[in-house]
Amino acid sequence: MVADLHMGWEATLTQKGVHIPSQTPKILDKMLRLIKAAKPTRIIFVGDVKHAVSGVEIEEWRDIPDFFEAIQKKVSTIQVVLGNHDGNLEPLLPGAVEILPHTGVALGDVGLFHGHAWPGPELLNCRNLVMAHVHPMVAFRDPIGFRIRRPVWIKADCRGLDLAKPFLKHLGVKIEQQVKARLQSQPSIKAKPSHLFVMPAFNDFLGGQAINKPRLGRNRRSKPFIGPVLRSGSVDIESAQIFLLDGTFLGTIGQLEGFS
Repeated sequence: MVADLHMGWEATLTQKGVHIPSQTPKILDKMLRLIKAAKPTRIIFVGDVKHAVSGVEIEEWRDIPDFFEAIQKKVSTIQVVLGNHDGNLEPLLPGAVEILPHTGVALGDVGLFHGHAWPGPELLNCRNLVMAHVHPMVAFRDPIGFRIRRPVWIKADCRGLDLAKPFLKHLGVKIEQQVKARLQSQPSIKAKPSHLFVMPAFNDFLGGQAINKPRLGRNRRSKPFIGPVLRSGSVDIESAQIFLLDGTFLGTIGQLEGFS
């Protein structure tokens, strides 16, 4: 699974007077090298294949069909979970590519969703949730002010019952008793999530959010995160573990705050 390709983002810069050649060939090359190494039979794109939110840029009409046709020659099953940038994506995809709703998909004990909106009820029956959308990065600053940023994976503890309460409110269910008791009348929701994983952006040229940047004020615990699950109060953000793309463990978000 990969996420946040944002193909066509160069067009946005062109409109601002900054001209950058299409980076899609580099993204495709990176994808094909990973396919050759891993030999997957299925790839799931977890949202934001394209960059334009609702419309379709000329660059997207040109690059996205070619990208997926090249992937289809190597992988038999390709699925796309819709993200907030994937408006009007379907006409750009080959017919064999399966489009999944923005509410995500459950694969055994793993629930995948982009993260800009609530996942579907069936994903709360999964112990592990995987989302994207945030483009998480970690920032380091040396004593003379030089600053570097690197994309990272986040692994955080998630309290299923704490997640279920705002989720039920989202569904319009009144909470007049303990959440655990209220769930008995919602047999499709089991409130099982215990871990949340946040994926880095696959596009190396995108920016992201420095997750270890200190935040002050009442919303400090929410950090710079966006999306209803991360802002639900059910995710232990301070103790979330941070990993570089090669698997190197860096520490927790709280431990890394002083290095940003």
